[in-house]
Amino acid sequence: MYPLRRNRRLRNSTVIRNLVRETILTPSDFLVPLFVVEGNGIKEEIDSMPQYYRISLDILRKEVKELWGLGLGAVLLFVKVPENLKDNKGTEALNEFGLMQRAIKTVKEACPEMLVMTDVALDPYSIYGHDGIVANGVILNDETSEILAQMSISHAEAGADFVAPSDMMDGRIQIIREALEDEELINTGIMSYCAKYASGLYGPFRNALQSAPTDIENVPRDKQSYQMDPANRLEAIKEAHMDVDEGADIIMVKPGISYLDIVRELKDEVDVPIAVYQVSGEYAMIKAAAEKGWIDHNTIMLEQLISIKRAGADIIASYFAKEAVKLLG
Repeated sequence: MYPLRRNRRLRNSTVIRNLVRETILTPSDFLVPLFVVEGNGIKEEIDSMPQYYRISLDILRKEVKELWGLGLGAVLLFVKVPENLKDNKGTEALNEFGLMQRAIKTVKEACPEMLVMTDVALDPYSIYGHDGIVANGVILNDETSEILAQMSISHAEAGADFVAPSDMMDGRIQIIREALEDEELINTGIMSYCAKYASGLYGPFRNALQSAPTDIENVPRDKQSYQMDPANRLEAIKEAHMDVDEGADIIMVKPGISYLDIVRELKDEVDVPIAVYQVSGEYAMIKAAAEKGWIDHNTIMLEQLISIKRAGADIIASYFAKEAVKLLG
């Protein structure tokens, strides 16, 4: 007896596969991370992130125009801070003429409609490479959160549309939201890194910004006291509900591929958009394996991006954004 239902009928040709495809990537899905440095005419490749670059403000101006032309309408800014400007309290982060503040203004001048999100954490500014103030071997929570609120105000005043606290301090979303409201910056959004795991996949990023924790006595050598344990699932749900209650407009899961179960679960738990960060280690592994000839670069790149969206991501922060969009046509 022949089967009445043959699922392969819907796989017989490219046309029918396209017609019934459930998950479709578009340029509007992507948030593009950009690394900004001081100087002029600088576009230096990051050795641990092939074909990705640190760029100076003049190159940033050109880059955002190109991204906009490709249909990529949102960027996430990170800055590489000169060593002489680092301290334990992120003092430079509050400089209204600092690199981040100038980067925000550069993007808005070059492409006013580009959505600008900014990294809010102390690690690029810290002599210790931590996301908060360090005292007696401890990362101080409440004191750090107050500085993060001031950073957020500074970024918003410079023109940022969203601030993106990536620090994982407890209660910082409410403190940031209240600070923005007090300054009547009511339209500034918050994208909270609500489920940021203490992953081993951040190495290339830390190399890009030279922001890894330092090997100094009485300073934690990792971020496990504030980033989440990769073994935990329920904790992510708790963090998500807390951040939404405190005023987060978007929540983020980071990294991507290893945590798609968390993405799927949060999609069913909260009523705000969910972002997923396909992090530097995930990018670097694909690049390295493709260079060896072990995988097909474009096939795996698109497969992973589709899987992130299929799991429930509304926004994908990815170093592959430009490459993917060019392939998608």
